[in-house]
Amino acid sequence: MAKTVKENKQPKRRNVDNVAYLFVLPFVVVFLVFSLYPVLRTLYLSFSQYPGYGEPKWTGLANYIRVVKDKYFWQALWNTVRIWSVNIILQLGLAFLLTIIFNDMKYKMRGLGVYRALFYLPNLIAATSVSFLFKTLLDWKTGSLNIMLNELGVNKLLAWLSENVSWIDLEVPLNWLNDATLTSNSIAVIGAWMWFGNSFILLMAGVQGINKDYFEAAAIDGAGRWTIFAKITMPLLRPIMLYVAVTSLIGGLQMFDIPHLMTQGNAYMHDGPIRTVVMYMYRFGFQTYDVGYAAAIAYCLFFIIAIISVMQVRFLGKEE
Repeated sequence: MAKTVKENKQPKRRNVDNVAYLFVLPFVVVFLVFSLYPVLRTLYLSFSQYPGYGEPKWTGLANYIRVVKDKYFWQALWNTVRIWSVNIILQLGLAFLLTIIFNDMKYKMRGLGVYRALFYLPNLIAATSVSFLFKTLLDWKTGSLNIMLNELGVNKLLAWLSENVSWIDLEVPLNWLNDATLTSNSIAVIGAWMWFGNSFILLMAGVQGINKDYFEAAAIDGAGRWTIFAKITMPLLRPIMLYVAVTSLIGGLQMFDIPHLMTQGNAYMHDGPIRTVVMYMYRFGFQTYDVGYAAAIAYCLFFIIAIISVMQVRFLGKEE
């Protein structure tokens, strides 16, 4: 009898599955409070009139109808797409060029790891520092770029063209940060400089995942580097290209920090040619305190990005 009682007093097994939830709990709490709740709160505010304090006043679809009819919103969207288009062309063009050079067996480039770090370095610099750097370089009086153009005689050539060619109207020295065309293109170039390293690393990772037998067989058959790139590299890079295109679109249409810091708020006018969608949303959310309308702009931008992303996936990923 004593033996039976002793056998029944075995220690209970701790439920390991329940303990594991404790390790997941901090992430879940942070995600719910700082990610999911703001998204749902913004969605609710987009259907209401809210000045930033007090209780929101439910207005239904009024804010969304206002966005659709707001010509300044569509102008801001066009400005964003225009700047992003120049950015992505330069960014991917430079990334593809470097990918061809470093992947070409005839060049046999060494030190790829060092080049990766150098090319990716601008992506690690804070946007505030980048803006201050380029504002200094592009200053029309004391900027290094205008000084260099003047020393090379480019400014004299531009002045002569401006005087003798009817369709060229330039102020020399070039006012990079006060001319709509020059400023928008400058912002696009700065963005391309910051992000081409990231695209280059992704494309190189995709290329290195391709079987080298394809390249060797093509080289033996006498195919040139451009033929190899067009017929072998590009088709097999389609998944990586899809990822780069979608992420670039998401980031590009949410452009804010560089245009905001480079223009010092001068682009907030209704007809500002440098004002992006997020800058326009910032104006209502943090300057005029029309928070409900700013939330509606945010969700309209979300829907636009989602639609274009789906179109990109269907176009670039149709063979996958």
